[in-house]
Amino acid sequence: MRHFDLEMNDLKKRLVDMAEIVQEMIKISVDMIVKRDINLAKEVFNRERETNLTEIVVDDICLKLIALNQPVGTDLRFITSAMKINSDLERMGDEAVNICEIGDNLLKYPDLKPLIDIPKMSNAIISMVRDSICAFNTSDADLADTVLSKDDDVDELKRTIIKDLLEFMTNTSDKTMLIRAMDLMFIAKNLERLGDHATNIAEDVIFMVHGKDIRHLKSI
Repeated sequence: MRHFDLEMNDLKKRLVDMAEIVQEMIKISVDMIVKRDINLAKEVFNRERETNLTEIVVDDICLKLIALNQPVGTDLRFITSAMKINSDLERMGDEAVNICEIGDNLLKYPDLKPLIDIPKMSNAIISMVRDSICAFNTSDADLADTVLSKDDDVDELKRTIIKDLLEFMTNTSDKTMLIRAMDLMFIAKNLERLGDHATNIAEDVIFMVHGKDIRHLKSI
C-alpha cells in the first residue's frame, strides 16, 4: 500500500478507537448517577485526557495529509469529514464530563425519583455513536441515515423527562427537590447534545460518501 493509504487507515483507526472511548464515557457518566457511585467520575476524567490527546494527534495527521498530498475528491472529503468527526467526538467527551460534574452535586442528595428515561436516553445515544462511527469506518451512508432517524427518539425522551420534572417542580416547594430536578434537566440536555453530535457524525459520513451536504435541511 502507498504511504498515503497507510496514513488514511491509521487515521480511521484512531477515530474508531476514540469513539469507543466516548461510548464508555457516556455509559460510565450515567452509571455514576444511576448507581450513585461518585468514584466512577474518575474513570470519565481519565478517559477525557485520552480523547483530548487523540483530538490533537488526529488534527495534526489530517493537516499533514492535506499539506503533503493535496488530496481531491473522495480522499479530500474523507479527511475533512475526519476532522469534523474528531471535533464532535472530543465534544462528546466534554459532555460526559459535564454529566459527571452535575452528578457530583446531584449525589449529595437522596434520589428524587427512579431514573428510567435517562438510562434509556443514554443507551439510545450510545447506539447512535456506535452506528455513526461504524458507518464512517465502512463508508455506509445507509447506516448513517438510520442514525438521523434515531435522533428524533432521543429528542422525544428528553421532552418526556423535562415534562415529568416540570410537573414535579410545580408540586413542591422543597428547595433541595427543586435543585435535584434542575440537575436532572441539565443532564437530559447534556444527553440531547450528545445525540446531536452523533447526528453530526452521521451527516459527515453522508457527505463523505456522496458529496452531499444535508446539514440543516430540516430548517430550510
